[in-house]
Amino acid sequence: MKKIGIPHALLYWYYVPFFRTLFEELGYEVVISKETTKNIVNEGIKYSVPELCAPIKIHNGHVSTLLDTDVDYVFIPRFVSLRKYEVFCPKFMGLPDLSLHSIPNMEKKMLTCDIQVRKENIADIQTYQSLMETLGIEKKQFRRALKAAEQEWTASRRESLSRGRESLNKKDSIHIGLMGYVYNVYDKYLSMDITKKLEDMGIVFTTFEMIEEKDIYAETAKLDKELFWTFSNKVLGAGLHLIHNNLIDGLIHITAFGCGPDSFLGKIFEIESGEAEIPFLTIRIDEHSGENHLITRVEAFVDMLKRKKSGVFI
Repeated sequence: MKKIGIPHALLYWYYVPFFRTLFEELGYEVVISKETTKNIVNEGIKYSVPELCAPIKIHNGHVSTLLDTDVDYVFIPRFVSLRKYEVFCPKFMGLPDLSLHSIPNMEKKMLTCDIQVRKENIADIQTYQSLMETLGIEKKQFRRALKAAEQEWTASRRESLSRGRESLNKKDSIHIGLMGYVYNVYDKYLSMDITKKLEDMGIVFTTFEMIEEKDIYAETAKLDKELFWTFSNKVLGAGLHLIHNNLIDGLIHITAFGCGPDSFLGKIFEIESGEAEIPFLTIRIDEHSGENHLITRVEAFVDMLKRKKSGVFI
């Protein structure tokens, strides 16, 4: 059985239920690289220019480690657009080329396709014509696999939205809007496992993928102009939804150092949360971030929220 490697990075955190199911239904063994470690980060740095943001460096590290295994392919899709008038960060659009020309021995193992659709559900068979040709899969078989992948991904989205509804119903707890791209929030090394730390402190949090798309885009539609970038709009709209509906006690924005789109988000969050009198904290991360620094800042922020909620002001 041939093996397809999927890097445990970037949009793995959003679309892995879809792609894992797709390739397994096509008869391949899916190999996910291990969770991010210091060694993986160092491997990625070795194949990256300094100007790249940490998430892209980490992706390079995961790709490199997969090439050291016996996988037949490494899957690196080119995400272009999921919505009309929106695109992805240029690094995402150029990710297959970046990997191909930065990491040795990629030529024979690169597996890619261009994802340019008009909705979050990416199960449009026309998108995967290049995959069918590379893998030698007939359209009928690929269509069946796509249907199974779509069902698995839809179920995962329903689960995320269900968690969001549950979190918003916990009225007595300190509730934080934890805004950031999925790979910044959920990569335990990059975010220093912030979700676990908040849970250990008894904090309820809501992330952007726990909020309905209609609520997200109802907020961005109020802006003079929406942002150009798909996931930036999702994060922004989710944060504004939580702020404007007074659903949270505080907002944390996790951003990677050097991220251009996030420079817009951060400023808007700062202004909007200030006007709503909702405390706001920015956590800027890179490959050198220290855990003690993070813990100290988050603990201080949470302590301030508890004092504010109890009526004891500092």
